[in-house]
Amino acid sequence: MPKCGEETYREVRRNITPGDQGKTGDGQGPIPYMPLREKLKSHVKNCTECGLCVKECAFLQKYGTPGKIAAGFRIETISLAFECSLCGLCTAVCPPKTGLDPAALFLEMRREAVARGGQDFSDYGVILNYEKRGTSSRYSYYALPENCNTVLFPGCTLPGTRPDKVKALFAHLQQTIPDLGIVLDCCSKPSHDLGREHHFHAMFNEMKEYLETHGVRNILVACPNCYRVFSQYGDPLNVKTIYEHLTETSLPATANISANVTVHDPCGTRNDVHIHAAIRRIAAEKSLKIIEMKHHGPKTLCCGEGGSVGCVNSDFAKGWGVHRKEEAGGVGILTYCAGCVNFLEGVKPTMHVLDLLFDPEVTLAGQAKTSKAPWTYLNRLRLKNHFKKNINATTCRVRTFTGEDGAERGMLQRIVLLVALIAVLSAVHLSGATQFLEQENQGAFVEGY
Repeated sequence: MPKCGEETYREVRRNITPGDQGKTGDGQGPIPYMPLREKLKSHVKNCTECGLCVKECAFLQKYGTPGKIAAGFRIETISLAFECSLCGLCTAVCPPKTGLDPAALFLEMRREAVARGGQDFSDYGVILNYEKRGTSSRYSYYALPENCNTVLFPGCTLPGTRPDKVKALFAHLQQTIPDLGIVLDCCSKPSHDLGREHHFHAMFNEMKEYLETHGVRNILVACPNCYRVFSQYGDPLNVKTIYEHLTETSLPATANISANVTVHDPCGTRNDVHIHAAIRRIAAEKSLKIIEMKHHGPKTLCCGEGGSVGCVNSDFAKGWGVHRKEEAGGVGILTYCAGCVNFLEGVKPTMHVLDLLFDPEVTLAGQAKTSKAPWTYLNRLRLKNHFKKNINATTCRVRTFTGEDGAERGMLQRIVLLVALIAVLSAVHLSGATQFLEQENQGAFVEGY
């Protein structure tokens, strides 16, 4: 097996036009950057205040219509956008004649907050560390066989919660794509949705350029959010879900079981009706009867995970799950997003479609084998080793690119920090200040003060 080597990477930045940054207008504080400014103007001008979006969304019920939010916008209150799930339901129910996309407005507000350097991400440590691990050299792995032009991109959650299903899926896909490659990496969607635009584009474009350079043209994704990211930013790479591919080729040869289910369409594929159709075709071929919820397809509800809202407003996140439970009624939920399963199974029995395809009887009995943290991380490492041993790759790598300022500069900063720390400790020791670290001296010092 060839040794995975480090690459030379080109950092890619998004050019945000600052416009009149730093200026003020009518005593209202700094003028927004151009991208946000245009969206604010559009929503102030075209929002009809019909209230359809407010009816559907707790966030808008708290802060008002998109038009009112845009009209009353202040830099000082920009953080309110981080309570929006960015699920896009507001856009789906907005009258088409307005041409408005409120979800895009709130995402741009997040980007503005980050661009100005005023957003505190201390509440997002869990999700950002999760993303960081996914793109790290420890968890990432690319294996491209000779003549490989198609790769499976299973995402982050599925390999951790269902590594056996990823193995089985890869083996099944190889029947129709013998030269299939694997990419264990993160699409960096958390950073995208948190408005960390520079970091997102740096990470995603580096990955995309690597795949292009090595002859990859087609991406098969298992995660709806990965599909959304590759669809929006992956050109000229072609992206398709594994569910579409399976309906076009063949399903795993497992038993058919009759049962009633309802389908939760993840909001990442809200407008992708061809994916909705593929999932329902899979369910029908497994002899399942689908009872649709009120909100499905283009008007689906968020599971609660969207936009990492749970980090700052857990009530909003939990509220989406409660709505889903109420709409599902007495039947189990079938979905095709491992993240949605994690969020919804806490309130309602929820199945992943891959569990259903490879273990139908066990899954319908509610006994599908899935893992929780911290075992998910161990599973990802084991899965990486599995593909290392079982794919005859002519090109492979682990990812060392870290975005922002690059790995080399990050290492230099750590060295400088270490030297500075040693210097400080030496100075403290030589000055005799270490006496204050002794417990008795600390008490005397405080009393004396």
